[in-house]
Amino acid sequence: MHPDEPVTAPGDGPPRRADEASPLQQIRDALGSLSGATRRVADTILSSPAEAGRSSITVLAARAEASAATVTRLAALLGYSGYPALRAAIATEYGRGVQGGWERDIGSVINPADPPEQVLTVLASAQSRALRNAMGSIDLAAAAQVADRMATASRIHVFGEWGDAIPARELTIRLLRIGRPTWFHEGRQASQVATSLMHRGDVALAVDRSGNDPVAQDFLARAAARGAFTAVITGTPDSATAARAEAVLFTGARENSTWTDHFAGRSSDTLMASLLWVLVAQRTPEALAEAFVSLHGPAPEPDR
Repeated sequence: MHPDEPVTAPGDGPPRRADEASPLQQIRDALGSLSGATRRVADTILSSPAEAGRSSITVLAARAEASAATVTRLAALLGYSGYPALRAAIATEYGRGVQGGWERDIGSVINPADPPEQVLTVLASAQSRALRNAMGSIDLAAAAQVADRMATASRIHVFGEWGDAIPARELTIRLLRIGRPTWFHEGRQASQVATSLMHRGDVALAVDRSGNDPVAQDFLARAAARGAFTAVITGTPDSATAARAEAVLFTGARENSTWTDHFAGRSSDTLMASLLWVLVAQRTPEALAEAFVSLHGPAPEPDR
């Protein structure tokens, strides 16, 4: 220490911190010592931080049924020079929370203020990139193997939960359209009932983009124990779910934590499900023709 530098006792002055204290947390910590109008101001701020971060002192006081002096007094109790300083701190803190939550869920490639055309461009580009990756990653031999099994299976059971249910349901509907005996399942109880009825010659297909769904893992394990052929459509080919399947259909778009990346991967999941359906249809063209007749009637006789 420099000899001219004043010595500060441990309890003197404000404590040193790595960052400024959260004003909202300061208010929560102080609630127990507040009462009356001051407590109402504090509760009003906590009930709507976004509103408090942009309200004038008179507006905030009116909402709390208090005086402007009470608002100023609360700011001083919290260590701020006045309400403008407290309001700025609240706005900054709330903005950090919103941005942090946005980036955790949506990602950083789209911002809350982006115009619709920018959002559309980002989403379309992400899908296009995911589909290009799928083109270079899909194991066509594995897809053909699964299609061969589906084309001759006694019963086909397709499992998917939450977002994974979207391509799973679509595949189920398409297979039913060409006369394949197919059932869709989601949830632990439904999947366990389904697997208890499976036999050798059946196919059990799970869609599990993340590869960490314990219900999907249980579905495949139980199906294998009953002798069914097991397969999975996934964005995580080295996952626990993939380890349970005989055939792993990697879509080329790995699972990621943000919705933007998840959305892009979902397009490749749908592509894989569509590929399977067409491959099965190629193996049973007469079923496709029968389905057309049942839906639309026989084709008209050509004019002579």
